[in-house]
Amino acid sequence: MKIRVSQITNSNRLILALLLLLASPAMATAQEGNAARTSLTFAVIGDTGTGDEAQLAVAQAMVKQRDRTPFDFAIMLGDNIYGGGKPKYFKPRFEEPYKDLLAAGFRFYAALGNHDAPNAEAHIKYDKFNMGGRRYYNFTKGVDGNSNLVEFFAIDSNRVTPEQLAWLEEGLKASKAQWKIAYFHHSIYSSSRMHPPYLKLRAQLEPLFVKYQVKVVFAGHSHCYERVKPQKGVHYFTEGASGEIKRKTLDRESPLFAAGNDEINSFLLVQVNETEMKVDAIGADGSLIDSSTIKRNEKD
Repeated sequence: MKIRVSQITNSNRLILALLLLLASPAMATAQEGNAARTSLTFAVIGDTGTGDEAQLAVAQAMVKQRDRTPFDFAIMLGDNIYGGGKPKYFKPRFEEPYKDLLAAGFRFYAALGNHDAPNAEAHIKYDKFNMGGRRYYNFTKGVDGNSNLVEFFAIDSNRVTPEQLAWLEEGLKASKAQWKIAYFHHSIYSSSRMHPPYLKLRAQLEPLFVKYQVKVVFAGHSHCYERVKPQKGVHYFTEGASGEIKRKTLDRESPLFAAGNDEINSFLLVQVNETEMKVDAIGADGSLIDSSTIKRNEKD
């Protein structure tokens, strides 16, 4: 009888151990799901709107990356729809390439490029670009316990009016965000032979970026990826290769050049918390092109 009890007890112990082993992954997943999210992750894409294989390849690379590093929105740096930005191309050059992301509730926040400008009114009213009917706009994103981690300022660099500059200064001055990010189409610092830096635009925008401590600026227009050496404490990135690409456009001897690639289509993956921002340039083939980390309180 004792032997039988011992056998039953050992059997129960074995069953209990197996149940705990099987339950542990589910328990771990539940704990991860309940953990506070301390970093914000998003993508950056520019010069996308071709509808061709290159754009599709970058879109699929984003889907695969999202499986490894979850993120649910992207900022778009302009030239979102080639062909004069005509609304008839919204479906084949935006909705179709990003259908998997859109189906998952992914959001895109667009800035206007020069190819979008002829039909700007249609773009700003297109609900999937989330522009709210405005050529320039701002919005905040946060994490658990910090709803104002990042404030984004989408600028219309096609025409920077006094009204837009006043809006930008007022918004930057009032911002409570720990990080301020500006994004628009035309690069004000660039080593690209395709489109040299836009000096008038720089004269208009840079003083505000410096005065109100904008830490990072993203632009497109030049069909490549480039990370520029910090200028007056501001970090500038060009990502204009998410659909189009201009090979051999980068002048790697430029004093501005820190890193870049003009041979492969790409997108940026940005991860930001209260102290630092990590920017990875990822190729359409999933390769890591470049990686950099920016400290929020770093000295110039």
